Amino acid sequence: MSREVLMLADVLAREKNVEPEVVFGALEAALAHATKKRYLDDVDIRVEIDRRTGEYQAFRCWEVLPDEAGLEFPDRQYLLFEAREIKPDIEVGEFIEESVEAVDFGRIGAQAAKQVILQRIRDAEREQLLNDFLARNDTLVSGTIKRMERGAAIIESGRIEGRLEKDQMIPKENLRIGDRVRAYMVRAERAARGPQLVLSRTAPEFIMKLFELEVPEVEEGVIEIKAAARDPGMRAKIAVKSNDPRMDPQGACIGVRGTRVTAVTNELNGERVDIVLWAADPAQFVINALSPAQISSIVMDEDKHAMDVAVDPDQVDVAIGRYGQNVRLAAELTGWEINILSVDEAEQKHEQEASGIREMFMEKLDVDEDVAEVLVQEGFSTLEEVAYVPLAEMLEIESFDEDTVNELRSRARDALLTDAIVHEEEMESAAADLMSVAGMDEETAAQLTAQGVNTAEDLADLAVDELMELVGMDEDRAKALIMTARAPMLAGV
Repeated sequence: MSREVLMLADVLAREKNVEPEVVFGALEAALAHATKKRYLDDVDIRVEIDRRTGEYQAFRCWEVLPDEAGLEFPDRQYLLFEAREIKPDIEVGEFIEESVEAVDFGRIGAQAAKQVILQRIRDAEREQLLNDFLARNDTLVSGTIKRMERGAAIIESGRIEGRLEKDQMIPKENLRIGDRVRAYMVRAERAARGPQLVLSRTAPEFIMKLFELEVPEVEEGVIEIKAAARDPGMRAKIAVKSNDPRMDPQGACIGVRGTRVTAVTNELNGERVDIVLWAADPAQFVINALSPAQISSIVMDEDKHAMDVAVDPDQVDVAIGRYGQNVRLAAELTGWEINILSVDEAEQKHEQEASGIREMFMEKLDVDEDVAEVLVQEGFSTLEEVAYVPLAEMLEIESFDEDTVNELRSRARDALLTDAIVHEEEMESAAADLMSVAGMDEETAAQLTAQGVNTAEDLADLAVDELMELVGMDEDRAKALIMTARAPMLAGV
């Protein structure tokens, strides 16, 4: 019988063009499955075939779990303390094995064994095809639509299939069986029984790959496509950069008489493409991305990662675009939040912000409006800047002498210290209120106050998933804390 096993493994390996190890693995799975049927319980069986002799052995297996885990499947699990009574040096994650009688190879049922073996071989063939495809490192997939399944297109590319869902198709395009299409490979799914590639024609990466295909300078690395943003089927923006100062990246991507960009547009069902010059300076990049709008001024807030862009009244609609499309794509392309304002609105907003900073300086530093105005005009906006900006920099302010500068810095540091003490007292008070909730601990209370949850009432207003996200606790504890915090309110209903 052992010789029969070796012969079968050799024949199947040759017939299916797979490694003998794949066939042995399939045979072991088939024998394990048949042996498992002898038991009424949900046991775990492992079969091991000797690759030289064809002899095989069967083992019943128990996985070793931590003592505190509990047994979900007692018929194939041991807790660590139980396992160490059998094998003292065993660790969590290892297996206790007991030799059992394996079924006779001739009695396991030829059909059942054949199904397991063939399925394993098919899986191995699919895995090999996928590995060969991925080894080419080509994420732009070209193929033919083989069939339609619930609105999704199944695309055949060589011997591998991909699935293009309806929401990943360009709006209003009409794809049919037999059409040749291109798509971007979002990911590969090894476990999938059907198509293994997940495809998209709406992903920003798709347009980048199309330009790489159409523009040789991109493939050669002379031109880089730094980013892309799309409103599929309508409009797109790509940011390009030249690594050769003699090369015009926009002209290269447009092509002679627009041939290159037109080829991409045709593939994208008429999607209009704006080619934008990338810039290392974020403000300049945003200005370029908002083209064709003419920008009057721009104010950058690095903390909020946002920019206020001021334009003349006749440029507001151009900057925003139809249904907000231009500014939305520019924001997606640059990664910055962009607020479009008219020049008057920008000036008004700037004055409001300056007024608030002025009043803060007057209150915290105990200075008059003139001194506060000088600080604002010189670009100071926080107490930290006044307190810790290099002394030489502040001494350059014509309106201030050295004594004034030192006094301002001293007052700013005192104000910051006072604010820190007040904040710490507020945090301690908030933590004390939260600690009144049964089941609360100091670490959790500190985490909550740091997130702005300062009272038991604030805690009661949270949803379970919000609390889990804020402090990383499990669902049961989150539910218990919230219900405890709500108890006084529910009692008063």
